Amino acid sequence: FSLKELHGIFPWLVESIFGSLDGIIVGWNLRCLQGRTNPTEYSVALDFLDPSGPMMKLVYKLQAEEYRYDFPVSYLPGPVKASIQEQVLPECSLYHNKVQFPSSGGLGLNLALNPFEYYMFYFAISLITQKNSAVTHHVSPSNSAYFILVDTYLKCFLPTEGSVLPPPSSNPGGAIPSPTPRSPAVPFTSYGMHHTSLLKRHIAHQPSVNADPASQEIWRSETLLQIFVEMWLHHYSLEMYQKMQSPHVKLEVLHYRLSISSKHHGSPAQSSYQALHAYQESFKPTEEHVLVVRLLVKHLHAFSNSLKPEPLSPSAHSHTASPLEEFKRVVIPRFVQEKLYIFLQHCFGHWPLDASFRAVLEMWLSYLQPWRYAPEKPPQSAEPLPRIVSEKWAVFIQENLLMYTKLFVGFLNRALRTDLVSPKNALMVFRVAKVFAQPNLAEMILKGEQLFLEPELVIPHRQHRFFMSPTLSGSFFSSWSSNITDASFKVKSHVYSLEGQDFQYKQMFGTEVRNLVLKLAQLICQAQQTAQSISDHSAETTASQSFFSWFRFTPSEMNGSYTGNDLDEIGQDSIKKTDEYLEKALEYLCQIFKLNEAQLTQMMMKCGTAQDENGKKQLPDCIESEDGLILTPLGRYQIINGLRRFEVQYQGDTELQPIRSYENATLVRLLFRLSSALNERFADQMDVLCSREDFVGRLCRYHLTNPHLVQKIRYSPVVKERTSQNCGPRISLRFLASYRTLTSLLMIYFIASWFYIGPVGCTFVILIGYFLYAIIMTFFSEGWKPHEH
Repeated sequence: FSLKELHGIFPWLVESIFGSLDGIIVGWNLRCLQGRTNPTEYSVALDFLDPSGPMMKLVYKLQAEEYRYDFPVSYLPGPVKASIQEQVLPECSLYHNKVQFPSSGGLGLNLALNPFEYYMFYFAISLITQKNSAVTHHVSPSNSAYFILVDTYLKCFLPTEGSVLPPPSSNPGGAIPSPTPRSPAVPFTSYGMHHTSLLKRHIAHQPSVNADPASQEIWRSETLLQIFVEMWLHHYSLEMYQKMQSPHVKLEVLHYRLSISSKHHGSPAQSSYQALHAYQESFKPTEEHVLVVRLLVKHLHAFSNSLKPEPLSPSAHSHTASPLEEFKRVVIPRFVQEKLYIFLQHCFGHWPLDASFRAVLEMWLSYLQPWRYAPEKPPQSAEPLPRIVSEKWAVFIQENLLMYTKLFVGFLNRALRTDLVSPKNALMVFRVAKVFAQPNLAEMILKGEQLFLEPELVIPHRQHRFFMSPTLSGSFFSSWSSNITDASFKVKSHVYSLEGQDFQYKQMFGTEVRNLVLKLAQLICQAQQTAQSISDHSAETTASQSFFSWFRFTPSEMNGSYTGNDLDEIGQDSIKKTDEYLEKALEYLCQIFKLNEAQLTQMMMKCGTAQDENGKKQLPDCIESEDGLILTPLGRYQIINGLRRFEVQYQGDTELQPIRSYENATLVRLLFRLSSALNERFADQMDVLCSREDFVGRLCRYHLTNPHLVQKIRYSPVVKERTSQNCGPRISLRFLASYRTLTSLLMIYFIASWFYIGPVGCTFVILIGYFLYAIIMTFFSEGWKPHEH
């Protein structure tokens, strides 16, 4: 094909591979393509899209001719789309000199992209646009062709060793020209600064990596990273995020959601929220999306940590530092930090309270631990010891203080609303506690908080953005009185740049957060006791199983009570894991927040459940009122999470209770009619016999049901007093309708037949045996005891 023909089919080819932007055309469906299920297609796709494969060779071939391809602005992330449609150029240099404004205004806007940018735009955005495609089988995201390609592109264009491989050239000895160098006046700063118009822009005096012509050798690395960050993380702008933190705006959002939920009333949406809504989109990241972002975070840590040590001589550094090394120095704070923080805040606030949050959690923890991806290896020892966090990471922790502190508070609020008896939820608490309990990490976070709270000169509005650039010399900072003041200024600039000047910081090691940790520790203790009680209950149920369990009834069903719980199905192994996770998590929390044994003992006493006379757990937390006991919010939480429960028992007439699964419905009805007829016919005689004080009276009282003398049963806490029904002694034959009783009788008749005893003789033996048993029980019984049969 000629270049002109290749230029014409290139957009069609890209769309055929990655799918259309509207999601109608699925393309190759790389997200669901796995080597285990489709080995041939999998290997062909990876070879074709490899950085040195045919597709990339086509991209570089078209790149040499400086072709341009239109990409609709309407499919860009919300903040960028809203900014461009308002004719305000975003600050990200990726969009500079590419926006084509039509003469008619804000309709039909496009970006003019070179072939490499066009290819990577489609590749990155396919993770978002194709997320609702049908999946016929279970797909592991980390084994998909898309996930492998992301990892391959990152390793190729952001290498941890060596330099970026040059693109293959069709001309011998030639090179593929890079895009037109961007103007040095265009800053490498994040989106969110205030714009007045396209021509009147706020220009931050911050040098760009691309300012030096020698830096053109890494244009592919820079472009790839910017596209990935923009497509995957930039779905809420900094300005939008800061506005959404306002209590007033949160109230407006609540009113808006209420108006949406009641459409039949036709209530209008709040105008202030509509203004904010113009800067955002309804974005719900998937678990696969989060896993891909985690892969990006882990590789960027490894890429940044591969930075060569700085020479002792500053002059030597200025002459020897390559553009790739400078790019490694600024890649995280300049390109990723802000957008990842807002992305995590969105996930922490909107992700469902279930085990799928583990993906978000691991991505967050990966970002918090750059030392895990450092090239140096920890010393090998016979016993694995906790790795001490080196002091050299103090600067990273201080410049990412909110990532550690505010998101930790956000996780605490989530953990307090989850069921910690679940092994998956317990594991998440354990993982966070283990990471923050690493030696020296809590101390460095505390030092960062102290630096932020240190009194200092007033920081001019937005002036802190100037200090985000790692390429600045130390001439300005030399005017400060001490290094501590410099560090404090940097921490403040980090916090205020993300949360705004009016942000009220909540200390991670302050009283308020410490109280949240104590509440979490209390819930951990309650969850441990609940897991133990479930384990004991399961053991008792297993031990009491017999032949009759084959007929689907148990002793708990015989007495008309229900003590089951959904957590009974998690198994003994899962209960053991839950207990281990929670025990270690509590130990780590004690290390982090210096909780002493006295506090823990007091807390254990508070959350310890008292045992009643039946060995069951006490009632959920209630308060006394005129109408009886009323559940408190804590009591509702205990019921919802299975920490405590009421013993549900049938409190009505035993003859009228619903027919159970272990009873024969026909026999129940027939025996009820027979019992009612006998009770009505012989009521007076039974009453006279039961009122006698001799042995006959005691025997009759043992056999006949007497409602006046009932066992101690816990009634509903809502009703303080219960009126008893004054019924005389009566006969109850319902026990004969039970499959268990019938099966026992059949077995007795079957065994008797072996000894040549007929049905009549066997019945006579059963009655004599039971009569002797009743006489013995009458002699040993103390007082009146109700008996059902």
